[in-house]
Amino acid sequence: MDRVIDPVTEQTELLPRWFKQRVESRLKLLYGEERLSALMSRLRVLVVSGMTDLGERKPRTWDEQDVLAITYGDSLRRAGEHPLATLDQLFNSRLREAFSGLHILPFFPFSSDDGFAVIDYRQVNPDLGDWSDIERIDGGYDLMIDLVINHVSRESLWFVDFVNNVEPGCDYFIEMPPETDVSDVVRPRNSPLLVPAHTHRGLRHVWATFGEDQIDLNFANPDVLFEFLDLLLFYVREGARYIRLDAIAYLWKKLGTRCIHLRETHEVVKLMRDLLDLVAPDVLLLTETNVPNGENLSYFGNSDEAHIVYQFALPPLLLHALHRGNAGYLTRWCRDMPRALKGCTYLNFAASHDGVGLRPVEGILPEWEVAELIDAMRRYGGYVGMKSDGNGKESPYEINISLFDALGGTVAGQDQWQVQRFLCSQVMMLAIQGIPAIYIHSLFATPNHALGVEQTGMTRAINRRKWDADELEALLNNPSTPNASVFTELTRVLQLRRHQPAFHPDGLQETVDMGPSLFALRRTSPDGRQRILAVSNVTQRPQHVALAPQRRSGNGQSWYDLLSSQYTGADIEELLLQPYQTVWLEDC
Repeated sequence: MDRVIDPVTEQTELLPRWFKQRVESRLKLLYGEERLSALMSRLRVLVVSGMTDLGERKPRTWDEQDVLAITYGDSLRRAGEHPLATLDQLFNSRLREAFSGLHILPFFPFSSDDGFAVIDYRQVNPDLGDWSDIERIDGGYDLMIDLVINHVSRESLWFVDFVNNVEPGCDYFIEMPPETDVSDVVRPRNSPLLVPAHTHRGLRHVWATFGEDQIDLNFANPDVLFEFLDLLLFYVREGARYIRLDAIAYLWKKLGTRCIHLRETHEVVKLMRDLLDLVAPDVLLLTETNVPNGENLSYFGNSDEAHIVYQFALPPLLLHALHRGNAGYLTRWCRDMPRALKGCTYLNFAASHDGVGLRPVEGILPEWEVAELIDAMRRYGGYVGMKSDGNGKESPYEINISLFDALGGTVAGQDQWQVQRFLCSQVMMLAIQGIPAIYIHSLFATPNHALGVEQTGMTRAINRRKWDADELEALLNNPSTPNASVFTELTRVLQLRRHQPAFHPDGLQETVDMGPSLFALRRTSPDGRQRILAVSNVTQRPQHVALAPQRRSGNGQSWYDLLSSQYTGADIEELLLQPYQTVWLEDC
């Protein structure tokens, strides 16, 4: 009799050896030898289902065209419209040529933290729109979706299961006696780590890294891992081109350790990378780890973990350089930053929905200069969030402030250079090797939203304004407003940048030390055909740039400034940069 093979078994047997070897080793490390066979069977079914649903997909990486915008689903609102539809209209009418991709911060039903306490991972928040709105946006832009993987809302069905002691959620969380010594645990908050939960079994205490409404999941239970592997593929089916792993550093818990960056956490990320490499090789994995630089870079693994990591040290270093008129620390950091591993790159940003992180500059900026920066940002209307250091002590974690207002002055106080200084911060970032990302409020030069802090009690709300779309349109259409000045110039520069091969993320980068008043980079396209010398004046005084030392082989070539569309002749020995001016000098 002929052997009958069902389609699932047939496809399972065709899974490549590299995949089976890798995931077996990861599952064995995470859950032990005795569970391996059963877990591999579950994974095979998941993989085959994903391959069947998604079909054959070809690998795709990045180039100079890739520029992302970061936004909440309701950063713009208009009466009678889904906010996602309003957002789509803005990007299609005004920003089509400026961006390739859109990172919409968590757009799911939530209970707190502006979306990062997820109630239902598979539904779009009806206050924003529905999946058809997401699909419409995805049709015009590469979409980034957050996988909020470390914790869920107290109002999620999984936590309701925990409260009621029913499956599956009854085993999805980490329960500990309240007297457990957790003083070694490092976390970005200073609230209690173990929070009370009233259940059908009485009062229990559960692990909550970020606060009492965001309950951490127990990845020591493989059922939790498989929930998120399934969600990963669900988001791919819904059009995700990028998957952002939120707060991934804290994923695995083990008492007696600092509970951050554990080997098990890295193995989970690698397992997700394995799954995408096989099923959806066109989708890129991004890790969100707001930690010191060396720890952040560890999430590249050996080119087998995240495709992309954030340059978390960049925002505070940019702010520091422009605040003090001294790019020395930024220059040294950029010079010492290792080139991304093959198949990996950085995500560069100057501002985001969160605050300006301070942990990433530990060991880079002197503590007294960080303290001075904090004091200045308080004077400019900002706040400072604190964290637990894991030894019973606290230290500053982030500055909460609108970047536009943060750059309203320098160490000497406020001045008339706010717009120019702010634009300088953005254009400096755009020249650095990697994929650039622009926070939507940077596009609009949004000032501090003090009313949001007052209404929510959250200091991060200072940088999360929900604009009335018609009010914003009026400001952008009025050339005398700072909003219009920033928006017009920044979108012009973004469009220009996307056509320069020297800014390909894989292009070469050389940091040029021109002294503390200037920040300079040489960028070269992967094929060597385009070279750009990017120089920024970080001070409010004109600065001279000596061109002779920058000429290749002394051949006396002229330069073309891409930003001003002006030529500099071969006989010109130096260039004068006005306060906060940037030039992108292309070899001629």
